[in-house]
Amino acid sequence: MKQLKILNLYAGIGGNRKLWGDEHEITAVEMNPKIAAIYQDFFPNDKMVVGDAHQYLLDHFQEFDFIWSSPPCPTHSGFNNLNYHKGVKIKYPDMKLYEEIVLLQNWYDKKYCIENVISYYDPLIAPQKVDSHYYWANFYIRPKEKTKRGIRGEDMDFRRSKVGFNFEKFNLTKTFEKKIINNCVEPEMGLHIFNEAFKAEVQSLF
Repeated sequence: MKQLKILNLYAGIGGNRKLWGDEHEITAVEMNPKIAAIYQDFFPNDKMVVGDAHQYLLDHFQEFDFIWSSPPCPTHSGFNNLNYHKGVKIKYPDMKLYEEIVLLQNWYDKKYCIENVISYYDPLIAPQKVDSHYYWANFYIRPKEKTKRGIRGEDMDFRRSKVGFNFEKFNLTKTFEKKIINNCVEPEMGLHIFNEAFKAEVQSLF
């Protein structure tokens, strides 16, 4: 495979990117400077942009060969509906998710994948459902063999083992570490989708 220019939006600590290797030119965008610093430590060869991923996509999407986006999910999650019934004030779903889908569906002719949780409402634009998430992509994502997830609902040692990062040197609070792991796309799924994108491209040549 040729070297690709990849845009990794809402990058977090880089769970989705972890198994992509270092042969590609990767630009990551993350709003939180503390999280961005952890990502940069894990992936020193990537270009890190600390800023608004949504605006960066609009300004730069045509510069890349592959785009991954994981917009914030809390307002789409079933937990939003659950919290409402617990007396927590409801919020509008964040429509940046659909703005990005529409933009890439209509104006971008290379490979992209937008990831989010399964929403408590019927999706406004039909996604692919793989495992326990929604994906909007311009290639087919085959089902992946299910494994025990471990990102949520398990002890922290099991969660750490699933994402495969070592946080010891960062001196994080347990609450912050739990938050960044819970927001992390499992590396095996990130690799599976990356391989699906470019397998589809190779097959189309025959």
